[in-house]
Amino acid sequence: MSSPSSPSSPSSLPVPGPLVDVDWLAEHLDHPDLVVLDAGVGAHRDAELRIPGALAFDIDGVMSDHTSPVPHTMPGPGHLTAHLRALGIDDRSTVVAYDGAGVYSSARAWWMLRAMGFDRAAVLDGGLPAWTAAGHSVVPRAAEQQAYPVGDFTASPRPELIVDSAAVLRALADDGAAVVDARSRERFTGAAAEPRPGLRGGHMPGAANLPFTDLQTDGRMRPAEELRPMFAAAADGRERLVFSCGSGVTACVLALGADLAGYRDLAVYDGSWSEWGLPSALPVEQG
Repeated sequence: MSSPSSPSSPSSLPVPGPLVDVDWLAEHLDHPDLVVLDAGVGAHRDAELRIPGALAFDIDGVMSDHTSPVPHTMPGPGHLTAHLRALGIDDRSTVVAYDGAGVYSSARAWWMLRAMGFDRAAVLDGGLPAWTAAGHSVVPRAAEQQAYPVGDFTASPRPELIVDSAAVLRALADDGAAVVDARSRERFTGAAAEPRPGLRGGHMPGAANLPFTDLQTDGRMRPAEELRPMFAAAADGRERLVFSCGSGVTACVLALGADLAGYRDLAVYDGSWSEWGLPSALPVEQG
């Protein structure tokens, strides 16, 4: 795990990209600058078995702002800095996030770190299922030990990466931007009810639909050459992409896929449908 160092020191373990495979992680698992985060949510939160050395990045807990009326809201920089330092993350660390569903909430952890100005983070392709399928070892959660110093992580917030409903309204009216919704087609059209009570069904007028599951095969991200035409169709020639979903989690899977496909001007709508779908003046259409 990471050890104290000067903030100006370069990482001695460069992250190869926003996505790493299980063999890369296994090869570098004992590197002193590596921090592995279990970012599972819901049924995968507090999993009994973890990758050795992994620590909880608790999106359902301290890694969200619970003063917000909608789930999984991004906390402020001070809050995140304190909790990232508590995980032993230094300015020189390399971070790999994973989850128990494949590639799901781990992308949210990766995007949150990027929004705090930390680029040496990656998502484990296929997550814990791919790790165990490859025969790599796991350990009981109770076996984890915090035998490392508090980190020296320094936040450099990028507020343009996590946006609000006003920014989404501007994007919907901008010929150079596309709003892309990661929910299922049935939820996007309003044919299926929202899982959270009290929300309107449907989508933002002018938004495109790209279910996050379309970006994956057996829990792993599709290769860039398959992702590019998907995003080209959703973006319709536009380079600024704003992603939404149910609660700001799987929108980050779209951000990961878009990054792999070569797009760079990306943002995630933090409130997502948990906010937009509430009874309000925010426009909704069905079909």
